[in-house]
Amino acid sequence: MNPNDFKPTHFNWDFAKGVATITLNRPEKKNPLTFSSYAELRDTFQNLKKTPEVKAIILTGAGGNFCSGGDVHEIIGPLTKMNEKELLNFTQMTGDLVKAMISCPQPIIAAVDGICVGAGAILAMASDLRLATPLVKTAFLFNRVGLAGCDMGACAMLPRIIGQGRASELLFLGRTMTAEEGERWGFYNNIYAPEDLMDKAQLLASRLAKGPTFANGITKQQLYLEWDMNIFDAIDSEARAQALCMQKKDFKRAYDAFVAKKKPDFKGD
Repeated sequence: MNPNDFKPTHFNWDFAKGVATITLNRPEKKNPLTFSSYAELRDTFQNLKKTPEVKAIILTGAGGNFCSGGDVHEIIGPLTKMNEKELLNFTQMTGDLVKAMISCPQPIIAAVDGICVGAGAILAMASDLRLATPLVKTAFLFNRVGLAGCDMGACAMLPRIIGQGRASELLFLGRTMTAEEGERWGFYNNIYAPEDLMDKAQLLASRLAKGPTFANGITKQQLYLEWDMNIFDAIDSEARAQALCMQKKDFKRAYDAFVAKKKPDFKGD
């Protein structure tokens, strides 16, 4: 994928200085997802795995909201008429979007304002870093529409972010998590005024893009690989991962810069 020429159909795309910004852009409906936008997001994150020019990603929504989940008329209605095989194809496809977000090496920053519910909350959850405004309303709404909270990896990922008890409360009740709760519980890294949100996200993304991007990709990989490892296997896995990073030119650049009392110029190799 050429990030300079990429023109998606279902969301806006901007690429500059190593940072790609994906903007969900159906503001009149608070940026809901459709079958087609799910698939295009999945394909985009899968392709980003093979796009080293992109070094960091910002995921956000237009019009003062992040994402209102699956479109009621374009997804929820049709789902009620599908057979078992069709439903499984859909749920596996949505899960593949989360898998693609986890698997792409670039850190993903969710810049979240306003409504962040249902699949929108999942998109934020599957990002690596999350910035919010005080206006954010985050809810895993599945219980409120008669579905289980185990959607797109929520039962695996959310407890690891905010703890089992808090995740259980949100998934059983479908209640809204305030921005203050989200920051206090560790779901949101920081809260910023709405007018500052994208500037802060760009600053963070720029910092990541200027860092040792190969090593950052290894960090992201290990954060997920070590979920089901015992501590001894995790230590051994990290030893192999770090030895690999030590073979890269960025490690030598950092040493040379330290000796010269300069700031290293990382190139991701």
